[in-house]
Amino acid sequence: MGGVFDEETKEKRIKELEEKINRSNFWENINEANIINSEYQNLKKSLNNLYNLKDNIKNIKDIYKMLTVDFDQDFYNDLIKLISSTDKIKDTLEIEILLNGKYDNLNCYLEIHPGAGGTEAQDWALMLKRMYERFLNNNNYKYEIVELQPGDEAGIKSVTIHISGSYAYGYLKCEQGVHRLVRISPFDSNKRRHTSFASVSVTPEFNEDINIDINEKDLKIDVYHSSGAGGQSVNTSNSAVRITHLKTGIVVAVQNERSQLKNKEIAMKLLYNKIYKLELDKKSKQEESLKSNVSIDFGSQIRNYVLEPYTLVKDSRSGYETSNALKVLDGDIKDIIESVLKKG
Repeated sequence: MGGVFDEETKEKRIKELEEKINRSNFWENINEANIINSEYQNLKKSLNNLYNLKDNIKNIKDIYKMLTVDFDQDFYNDLIKLISSTDKIKDTLEIEILLNGKYDNLNCYLEIHPGAGGTEAQDWALMLKRMYERFLNNNNYKYEIVELQPGDEAGIKSVTIHISGSYAYGYLKCEQGVHRLVRISPFDSNKRRHTSFASVSVTPEFNEDINIDINEKDLKIDVYHSSGAGGQSVNTSNSAVRITHLKTGIVVAVQNERSQLKNKEIAMKLLYNKIYKLELDKKSKQEESLKSNVSIDFGSQIRNYVLEPYTLVKDSRSGYETSNALKVLDGDIKDIIESVLKKG
């Protein structure tokens, strides 16, 4: 079998990458070096899984033969452990097969915006931010808050997170869409049940040259004070930058650098990525319309989180559901994401 199970091709590619990594000038171009290093680490991990899978299968066969001749409880226990370990490796390789999109291995930007509803929706957006941060920490992703706008009373009005790591976009693209929360509002003195919405968008950090012309006349650039959670000023100068692309309505904001020039540079890079993705999505929709009558709508409601009168999280695409809503909100979303990937 080729693809994920093609050991020879993987070994050959790893050797090619090792030659590049061992060059004295390897780190002169940081962006290119990071891309190469990421591919190298992913291939090494994948190859180790293949080696372990082959070893496990061989050991399972050997132990099984021994047990058919003379049953031994210790060997039987070892067999059960090996089968369990093999199933986990198989599941990992299955997900790797599904993460075969052109941009799945790229880093990405994740944005959260509350829907209508003021403080209630802004608090829900903050809860989602916390959920993703817990997920990223638990799964060895690196992330940086590029922009955060606190809510007026509680929660957040927006946040942009830059995420880097193995198949960052491939995994997190499944989170794009509208997330719906049902709970007893902590802001309602009458303790009534409220429904809140927040949208999540995910943009790959493209590692290719983006050939898009952006006319400066189509840009509205605003500068403002950078602020952290709680509205505390981070910088004493107007270093934060917000850029609105008038033609598409796309808005990007960056505040994590103290230099206004650096923030503008990062904001422009993010804007190019979002416009490029918009063009790719348009092309994808055109191609999909030739295949079926089902449109791709990233703005649709993808998941419900119910905390009252019962607890339930259900993904509307894969049908995955769990009653342990608090565990999900604490960052345990990998199973949900993988259910969406498997659903295709």
